[in-house]
Amino acid sequence: MDLAGKIALVTGGTRGVGRGIALALAESGARVWVTGRTVADLERVAAEGGGRVVPARCDHADDAQVEALFSRVARESARLDLLVNNAYSGVADIAATAHRKFWETGPEVWDAMNRVGLRGAYVASLHAARLMVARRSGLIVNVSSPASLDYLFNAAYGIGKAALDRMTRDLAFELRADGVAVVSLWPGFVRTELTAEVAREASPAYRRILEAYAETPRVAGRAAARLAADPRVLRRSGTIVIAAELARRHRERDADGSLALSPRSLRRLARAAAPGLAWLVPPVNVPFWTIGPVLRAFSRRLKERGGFRV
Repeated sequence: MDLAGKIALVTGGTRGVGRGIALALAESGARVWVTGRTVADLERVAAEGGGRVVPARCDHADDAQVEALFSRVARESARLDLLVNNAYSGVADIAATAHRKFWETGPEVWDAMNRVGLRGAYVASLHAARLMVARRSGLIVNVSSPASLDYLFNAAYGIGKAALDRMTRDLAFELRADGVAVVSLWPGFVRTELTAEVAREASPAYRRILEAYAETPRVAGRAAARLAADPRVLRRSGTIVIAAELARRHRERDADGSLALSPRSLRRLARAAAPGLAWLVPPVNVPFWTIGPVLRAFSRRLKERGGFRV
């Protein structure tokens, strides 16, 4: 997989899924612009990227900063092959509101969930599209979530993810004739600061479930790199791609050397229910409709427990 000569931009790429994607793209040879709000975090990722990561401080809630960012990319790189919309500012608000109903909170929760994660992705996409359409080539990846299927954490979070996936379909419709693809990428239960805290506070039974479904940011990173390297990615435009399923199809491995498993894999379910027998279960995937009840049950339990802290 060779991305040499490709120019990518990963928003919110200093930690978690964004960092995993940025480093995987750099590892594959791309020159990767990475945005974040903290200089120290940007410098750390740039150092990890082995000279292929360009740090760019940007607050994606500020349209002027975003416009200046894309102007800089156009000026210094002359092209943009890949935009990954990963920036998200509502992590702390998820933790603070997971046990409350929407009417028990204020409208600021909507802004925390969706000003950067949804509106910010739209604004970044329109600037990227202007560069890509001019060359009749490019890929926009929206990092989304199975929360678009059913309830998870709070109303504003799930609404935002459903809207992000709809945005993928609609932007794909408008961009297809110009050779630009748009895809939603669903990571699994990724080990981040937030999910680590959830696991620490969970009961032993729930902790086993979370650990069975956990994956590192490398899985989403390798999946994004595969999409960027696919010369026929336009065939996927407007669709949802589950990171672990694409990674497994290409024999990509997680950080521990294991092959990636889909969040809807029967083997993952077996790991949660009977870890000692999981190896007997084939890694087949269950239908999408089975994900919804799992998300609702998890969210109901969070509310009963009073949420979680980060």
